[in-house]
Amino acid sequence: MLLQAKEPLRKMLSAATGYYGGLVQSYSLSAYGLRHSLSSSMKASRHFIPCKARSLSQFSCGGSSADQEIVIAMGSNVGDRVSTFDRALQMMKSSGVNITRHACLYETAPAYVTDQPRFLNSAIRGTTRLGPYELLKKLKEIEKDIGRTGGIRYGPRPIDLDILLYGNSQIHSETLIVPHERIHERPFVLAPLVDLLGTSCDDGIETSWHSFSKCSGGFFELWNKLGGESIIGTQGIKRVLPVGNHLLDWCERTLVMGILNLTPDSFSDGGKFQQVEAAISQVKLLISQGADIIDIGAQSTRPFAKRLSPKEEFERLIPILDEITKIPEIEGKLLSVDTFYAEVAAEAVKRGVHMINDVSGGQLDPGILKVAAELGVPYVIMHMRGDPSTMQSEKNLQYGDVCKEVASELYTQVREAELSGIPLWRIVLDPGIGFSKKSGDNIEVIAGLESIRREMGKMSIGASHVPILLGPSRKSFLREICDRANPVDLDAATVVAVTIGILNGANIVRVHNAGYCADAAKVCDALHKRRRWEN
Repeated sequence: MLLQAKEPLRKMLSAATGYYGGLVQSYSLSAYGLRHSLSSSMKASRHFIPCKARSLSQFSCGGSSADQEIVIAMGSNVGDRVSTFDRALQMMKSSGVNITRHACLYETAPAYVTDQPRFLNSAIRGTTRLGPYELLKKLKEIEKDIGRTGGIRYGPRPIDLDILLYGNSQIHSETLIVPHERIHERPFVLAPLVDLLGTSCDDGIETSWHSFSKCSGGFFELWNKLGGESIIGTQGIKRVLPVGNHLLDWCERTLVMGILNLTPDSFSDGGKFQQVEAAISQVKLLISQGADIIDIGAQSTRPFAKRLSPKEEFERLIPILDEITKIPEIEGKLLSVDTFYAEVAAEAVKRGVHMINDVSGGQLDPGILKVAAELGVPYVIMHMRGDPSTMQSEKNLQYGDVCKEVASELYTQVREAELSGIPLWRIVLDPGIGFSKKSGDNIEVIAGLESIRREMGKMSIGASHVPILLGPSRKSFLREICDRANPVDLDAATVVAVTIGILNGANIVRVHNAGYCADAAKVCDALHKRRRWEN
């Protein structure tokens, strides 16, 4: 039995490796498979022999006696698609579905009936005590409440909710087929479904689900057969971030985030932009240099910085923010607020900010997670241990494998954010350069972004695909390496760090000098496109 287990495991891991297009390295049987196979023959049997389908007679119109893990696909191509998804999520939660994980968001070309608008597609994973037919009834009621009517099959619809998977059950009746019968032919279904899985194969229910694919490599193999990651970014399917009134394809090009510090004590430019005129002038300069996003911060997070109260931060931020929103140059650009306070974030978004950049990822003010969920804006989760006053303590600087530990700790924060109601498709990750890290750790992280994504993928493939924001600009580790006292003299070193980061998978770079880094990003993007064309 153990020998029988090894080959399916090898194929599934091989498929997972192929899924990443070479990003995920193969896991050896000695390092992974043997460790799990030898634990017990019973465990091996449970993991690799397809589960017997539960019979239809086990399900009535009533509820289930135990929580069942489920996957529900979502689609929309009529009206405000993002708002419709938000509404559907809330209605599912109110109908007995506990949403635990979200897939990324995809904009896709219509299938079958092609003369119609493009779709948004995603999926959620959760638990429910509703029986499958009761769940189906609830989903149909949600579709109707949102405005779906009969229409033509595969035609336009404001919302489409399908049960892809229900526990370890296979159901085939006139009204319900689980797993969904067309999973194997639909990239717009397989991409979100795979997002809800991990490559580690540790999850028993995921192993059951993979067995339903009828492929030795599971759903990873099915996805690879349709093109896998190689088709993401094509006209057929794009991974997108809803921000403002736009769907941002962050893989199309690197975004440049220009820094505006309104603080008297920031390490690089403290005190320079506290007056409205100086701040406006700096914003115009950053935009002229090529900044796509302006990140406005009124609280210093340098090591050992004194923490302001929300009221103090608010008083420093709002007068300048209000003026920035009025300048014509800001049209078409995005505004970000750098804060860890829920009430500051809420007021900033109310006044025109498009995204929240939280250096604590919800650790310093847990209320910000609920606020970000309610506001429906992108939320940046940064890795930091402790707070600015303790982050550089000896305890917080201890790592065995810095990339692995950063990935693990970031994923814990992602899970908290998702459980608070922030969909994965609104999350951006920042590995926290200069926060709770020694100089060597910062170098390891910048060069190891692909490793961080791989580690994330073991737990959640979707989480491994979210945008990564990198902020090495003028940080002290560059000063130590280059032996330069003036932070402005570190712009050349910043360009090098940014370039390495982009080539290793950063999607957004946060910098003081937008011009140099915008040029570096263009060169890196050209290299990325050439590599993709060659592959």
